[in-house]
Amino acid sequence: MSTENLPGDPEISAAAAPGTGRRNVLRAAGLTALLGAAGATGVSQATAAERRRKKPSGDHDVIVIGAGFAGVTAARELSRNGLRPLILEAQNRIGGRTYTADFAGEQVELGGAWFEEGHPHAWKELLHYNQQLTTDQGPDVAFFPAEGGYRAYSPAEGFGRLAELVTPVFDGSREYFPRPLDPFAREDLVRPLDRLTLIQRINQLNLSPVDHSWVTGNLGGLSGGSARGSFTQMAQWWSLSDWDFAKFSSATSSRLVHGTAAFIQAMLADADADLRLNSPVSKVEDRGGHVCVTTGNGTTYRARAVVVAVPVNVWNRITFAPGLPKVYRTLADQTVAVPAAKKIWLHIRSAEGLFYAAGAEDAPGLGDVIPVQRLGDGHLAFAFSRDPRLGISNRRQIQESLRRWAPDAEVLAVRGHDWGNDPYARGGWTYKRPGQLTGALRTVQRPVGRLAFAGSDIATGWSGWVDGAIESGLRAAGQVLDR
Repeated sequence: MSTENLPGDPEISAAAAPGTGRRNVLRAAGLTALLGAAGATGVSQATAAERRRKKPSGDHDVIVIGAGFAGVTAARELSRNGLRPLILEAQNRIGGRTYTADFAGEQVELGGAWFEEGHPHAWKELLHYNQQLTTDQGPDVAFFPAEGGYRAYSPAEGFGRLAELVTPVFDGSREYFPRPLDPFAREDLVRPLDRLTLIQRINQLNLSPVDHSWVTGNLGGLSGGSARGSFTQMAQWWSLSDWDFAKFSSATSSRLVHGTAAFIQAMLADADADLRLNSPVSKVEDRGGHVCVTTGNGTTYRARAVVVAVPVNVWNRITFAPGLPKVYRTLADQTVAVPAAKKIWLHIRSAEGLFYAAGAEDAPGLGDVIPVQRLGDGHLAFAFSRDPRLGISNRRQIQESLRRWAPDAEVLAVRGHDWGNDPYARGGWTYKRPGQLTGALRTVQRPVGRLAFAGSDIATGWSGWVDGAIESGLRAAGQVLDR
């Protein structure tokens, strides 16, 4: 799922984001008719897929648990290799922690949304399925912490200063992450750093209180709390962004014209898999020669192998027999994805125009606000929050939080998703805790008996992004095929 950093000022981004021309390949490719009507949501798309050919419950080679990008990728690869996959999805839609919805007359993403050419697996799939990208509009003004509150800056001044403050956090990352897609290339250097929380690394810089608020406000929310998240997770993302602030901060600016729902539906159509929606899995029994999977309504399916493609945070909500090894159970208890994550879309009217706002990390309410586009009346923006008291549908409460930055701001409408309280996610975007990269990660990427595991949480490269989900789905499918 993605990140909380701003696309940045258009002039800064255009000058400093390499590969912009190549990104236009997708924009110029034209839209396909894979889904029929544009803007269809995950529910309606998945319903069409579910009506496809049905097999008896015992007539499947592999069961895939979860219809997010990891599960659908695995199902497609297995189908391409002659196997018959069944996908069991707990929700009434496909997409997992991506979620395309309608809001304020526009199509929005309530979960993961962004793509860049530096995402090797996702970029290949976007080209293959002829998906078109669009870039969000930059802000007119940016608000950052100041003594006694917040101050407005021009985007060039504000993000220029933010770049100066954030870049030193990752000094030395070219040495310890020389090949960012392989974070273990210099494990001797990474292992001691993996013990650090993000705040421990930031505190080493001895910043002034205001500058400290700038850095923790920008990086801390993304980590699920700078005292919770590992330093190495953020450092790997920085390195994957070519050790460049402009590219790092613009990673959340390019999204799909038809949404992630269109993208995953195209992949699902290619998978030729049976899909069962509203089928939460309650039990997985590896009986040696085959696996039995039981859903919440008591239906049992049987196959020779299973791909578990649900978030790590929910592994312990499924009964496995025999039980999962301790390292798997411990990782789920620790949590990998940010456990109290909310993403909220806002229809805003303000004299400030399109504004970006960065809150102090420990401030209640909205953590930050990122503009997307102008509307006929006001503009569209999204925000993140980890505040358990903030209601994702409470327009007045959200407006009060927003007025810390723009006192005249009027919130016309809101729509959000509370990922932490979603029983089938139990958290938002991936953000590993200290020790998980060099500790459990490689172990939980391995099969357990006839079970293979997938999900962006356990990706090696772009964990927390759709690219990581696809990476892990490819790996899990390969493990099933290698049996």
